[in-house]
Amino acid sequence: MRLDGRTAMVTGASRGIGAAIALRLASDGANVAINYIDEPERDNAAEADQVAEAAREFDVQAVCAEADVTDREAIADVVSYISERLAPIDILVNSAGITRDRTMRKLAPEDWDRVLAVNLTGGFNCARAVVEGMTDRDWGRIISISSVVALMGNFGQANYAASKAGLLGMTKSLAREVARKGVTVNAVAPGFIDTEMTRAIPEDVMAQIVESIPMQATGDPEDVAGAVAFLASDDARYITGHVLSVNGGLYM
Repeated sequence: MRLDGRTAMVTGASRGIGAAIALRLASDGANVAINYIDEPERDNAAEADQVAEAAREFDVQAVCAEADVTDREAIADVVSYISERLAPIDILVNSAGITRDRTMRKLAPEDWDRVLAVNLTGGFNCARAVVEGMTDRDWGRIISISSVVALMGNFGQANYAASKAGLLGMTKSLAREVARKGVTVNAVAPGFIDTEMTRAIPEDVMAQIVESIPMQATGDPEDVAGAVAFLASDDARYITGHVLSVNGGLYM
């Protein structure tokens, strides 16, 4: 599943699942662009730099690319920057995502809007910025990180579930539009993965979740990264419009 000579952009890649994906693609030979967003409460730039440095250890090129995925102009500028610094983008991984969990009756409209903007509209902005170049070159991979919550719902996550389910609809529709041009469009739906997001879940609640997973364990970011690497490779050239679940059997 080598990706030598390919260029990948991974959004939300300064930590967690996005970072694991960027490093896995680099280990398979792809040059990588580490997208992140500036946040006043956290030094995402430093974390992105660390991911880029780790990627370069695989003897590939890696750059950091700051941009808010909800800002269409910023994403267009970043895509141009990556093309100039590395090469036109062959692989896009929509990994940027946030949560703002509340039950529906307590969910503030602004928290609905922000989650949909980042998780769903952000994926649209990035896909739209790269898809024409991919179809012109007759090769491309667009892979969006959805969630098991998109398939089964979850208490207090109406906004998150809607955003991640929206990614699945976008994936299947775009896949039909570009299939004849050598571009595949797929999604990965992780279950409960050991990240900062899941570590914030109360311990007793997490214990109940793990008990409900047939494999009796959470997954690792590398489990998701392996699925993405497969879908990005030529081994998956005849797979498009597919949702690959990585959830330990939580939802079958």
